[in-house]
Amino acid sequence: MSEFDFDLFVIGAGSGGVRAARISSAHGARVAVAEEYRVGGTCVIRGCVPKKMLVYGAHFAEDLHDARRFGWQVPDCAFDWPTLRDNVLADVDRLNGLYQNTLDSNKVTTFLERATISGPQEVTLASGQKVTAKVILVATGSWPMVPEIEGAEHGVTSNEVFHLDALPKRVVIAGGGYIANEFAGIFNELGCNVTIVNRSDQILRGYDEQIRDRLLQISMTKGIAFRFNAPFERIEKHDDNSLTVHVKGGEPMQCDLLLFAVGRKPMSFNLGLEQIGVALDDHGAVKVDEYNRTNIESIYAVGDVTNRVQLTPVAIREGHAFADTVFGGNPRKVDYGCIPSAVFSNPPLAGVGMTESQARNALGSVKVYTSDFRAMKNVLADRNERSLYKMICDETTGRVVGLHMIGPDAPEILQAAAIAVKAGLTKQDFDDTIALHPSMAEELVLMK
Repeated sequence: MSEFDFDLFVIGAGSGGVRAARISSAHGARVAVAEEYRVGGTCVIRGCVPKKMLVYGAHFAEDLHDARRFGWQVPDCAFDWPTLRDNVLADVDRLNGLYQNTLDSNKVTTFLERATISGPQEVTLASGQKVTAKVILVATGSWPMVPEIEGAEHGVTSNEVFHLDALPKRVVIAGGGYIANEFAGIFNELGCNVTIVNRSDQILRGYDEQIRDRLLQISMTKGIAFRFNAPFERIEKHDDNSLTVHVKGGEPMQCDLLLFAVGRKPMSFNLGLEQIGVALDDHGAVKVDEYNRTNIESIYAVGDVTNRVQLTPVAIREGHAFADTVFGGNPRKVDYGCIPSAVFSNPPLAGVGMTESQARNALGSVKVYTSDFRAMKNVLADRNERSLYKMICDETTGRVVGLHMIGPDAPEILQAAAIAVKAGLTKQDFDDTIALHPSMAEELVLMK
């Protein structure tokens, strides 16, 4: 008999933790998982999955309007927020059950309670039970940040926004990243008056400048307001539950909902990590090596809690690599190069590889190709909204080092194109591929 209760104890049943648990069990390990909220993690329970469903729901506003140009006699339609909200939450329940079934079918023991690390090979559950394990994996993810200002408690984060009792008339969104822009698109399409307030002078830092500028232009055309260089000072709540948002150097704003989307921090706090000497960086991220091991030999970490790349597919890759390395006899590292990403704004944007500025700094000599066009559907719908595809190449070799796009279905198109960028194909390889006509994707092989 082993001297430990389990070979592996995973804290956190999100995407990375569930993958690590499932694969480790398949390798023959005795595995347990502790989850204090719901199995599935941020992405499935209160993140990208329910948010994408809201994006689908919101887009019907434009689709119903455009349908008239295509001959459909669509009457004026009313929107019912509780119906969308409840259907989305019901599907979250379904997914929660599927993730639990995955753990059960892989013979993983689940503790639906909080766990903290009380020793290099021991965890303590909220019930007081102590459990030992040869290896402990921290996969607790990240948590929305809230600015430390007066009245901040009157705002909500992405944790709560899916549960609103009613659709607000006026929404202020703090932040300029992907969460802010995605919810701005959702609320705007659902008929809310939306203002994005950002402390800096740009949105979507890290994305290609031309692409994010195009989103800003389109968003403003759709009626979304922006306030830049406007740090928050304080929030006032009134008797009618409305809010007044005070910012530096500008007029106060009145709203019915304030959504904080100012970033996420590693959820490493109150886990007992510092007490046993696990090294954290200045942002609270768990420091790990290329095999996901911390400075404590028996403790590993994957996913957002390490703050390497805060993306669900990356956490899944890390969890799988961890399991293969520790329990599968096949040491594996995750390749963090050329990771595709998307923003499900309205319209969506997606990118892979280097931006133009990154490529110029890294390579010096680059060649940029673009296609600036109006999608066929937008033409007939009488929408002036234009798509933009952008390809960045190493001028010396012709290799495609970056591909960025904004327009309908951009994330769906980019996933396949990202394979070509990852494979190191050249502009000539794209040019040699016959176009699939008529499609938006054909612009990838027609850029000049």
